[in-house]
Amino acid sequence: MPVDANRVILTGENSFLRLSEKDGANNTTDASHWRILFSPAGPGHVLYLKSELTEGQSRIYSDNIALARWLQQTVQGMLNPDLKDTSIPVIDAVFDKSGDMRSYWTEHVHAVDAEIDLTWYDTGDPLLVHTQPNEPPANRPYGVCTVLIPVTGTRLTVNGVQARGRAWPREREGRPFSTCALAFSESWTEAR
Repeated sequence: MPVDANRVILTGENSFLRLSEKDGANNTTDASHWRILFSPAGPGHVLYLKSELTEGQSRIYSDNIALARWLQQTVQGMLNPDLKDTSIPVIDAVFDKSGDMRSYWTEHVHAVDAEIDLTWYDTGDPLLVHTQPNEPPANRPYGVCTVLIPVTGTRLTVNGVQARGRAWPREREGRPFSTCALAFSESWTEAR
């Protein structure tokens, strides 16, 4: 089997919710949940959340502040440039999960100021995505190999209040996809 020539900079999970009230409208919630097994900043969890439930402000929850900052300066900052701002406070949190992705998956975040639950359900067929660093047309400085599992059912709650909006169906290279997905077995690379 061929070996990817690039340097692996992290491996873990990065499931996301992008909710809006109308298809194509601005997102009412953007949530990026990371469970990292390996990175230069060590293992840990991070939730980047911006929603009407956070009054439109970005919030960062983590059990590893060094990891949260490293992701902001690398992959997460590339995916969402608004999150490159390292003056956004990182709120200490405890993370756990429940469910079975065949029926539902919930990530639980417990912090001083919030109890947050992110739930994905009604899963579709997984897609294996593999891109190289600096690959056209995106020319992103990082490559990724990940299993994306699209979902059409979602729920995000903060202190028991449910976020507005929903997932919307999409296509990715002719296959059914969604604005929300579970992303397991995710590894990001950079050119050597």
